Amino acid sequence: MSTSSSSRLYGSIQLRRNRGLAGLYLVVAAFLVLYALLFPGILSIGGFSKFTQNWFPLALVTMAQALLMLNGGITLAIGPLVSLGAVIAATTMEGALGVPGGILAVSLAGLSIGAVIGAIVTYLRLPAIIVTLAGSFIIGGLALILLPRPGGFIPDWLSTVLAGHTPVAFLLLIVILALWKVFLATPLGLGIYAAGDNPLGAFRSGVPVERVKVAAFALSGLLAALTGLFVAAQTGSGDPVIGTPFTLNSIAAAVLGGVGFLGGKGTMRGAICGSLLLSVMINVMFFLGFPPVAQYVAQGLIIVGAVAVPELLGQWRARR
Repeated sequence: MSTSSSSRLYGSIQLRRNRGLAGLYLVVAAFLVLYALLFPGILSIGGFSKFTQNWFPLALVTMAQALLMLNGGITLAIGPLVSLGAVIAATTMEGALGVPGGILAVSLAGLSIGAVIGAIVTYLRLPAIIVTLAGSFIIGGLALILLPRPGGFIPDWLSTVLAGHTPVAFLLLIVILALWKVFLATPLGLGIYAAGDNPLGAFRSGVPVERVKVAAFALSGLLAALTGLFVAAQTGSGDPVIGTPFTLNSIAAAVLGGVGFLGGKGTMRGAICGSLLLSVMINVMFFLGFPPVAQYVAQGLIIVGAVAVPELLGQWRARR
């Protein structure tokens, strides 16, 4: 294949993956402007820090969910993994190994649990939604066994660093996104998109599709567990059920960001923008005085619209 044809192919792939992101960026910008008008304090260092600290966990779990959706899968175990990560952090950091040991324990738990779930889905040919649903009950039960009620120990200095008055969470997100870009340049990173878009074609091209899927589940588990560690630092303790809302919110944010359920469609930056949109939208509705029930209804309608509008536009273009 010539250099010019390769460039055209790469350009067409990028165009398809980025389709609709311009509109998403405009919507996010509009909500951010509205939020700044309603709450001018966000323009200060302290206000920006608090906002990004609240957004950061949702951004991480959205990345964890999008990682699987790009590969053609989905997980319902995000929330329980967040809870388990928080519980492990709160029950290990008081030990002899301290904070480094706690971070290592959380990371290993997320990686190993994600890898086991991915292996079951991949090698036993079972639906991911069923396996992760069953896994969510097991993981949630394990979190409750380790810590039946909120408690444990998180060092004050760690809470101050991660959830203090400085935008450390925002800097961490930038670092993670930079690492994602580097990861995409590796064969494994390229394989995640390829296996999600066309598994058979990827396999014939030499992509180890099964190993790629297991690796995607493992990395997703790692991100979810580390989210739990951050949430534990925010609250100063571990909570065995604190991750419950993150499962559906991660799916909603990824869908808002244009990530498709069938694999190969969407980008991680789109997913991050989707998480930002969902986070800002919730804050805007709060400042506008929406009651909680109305907030849920509005979120549902916006998510349905985010899914339906691109499909309707695609059908309209196909009929022209």
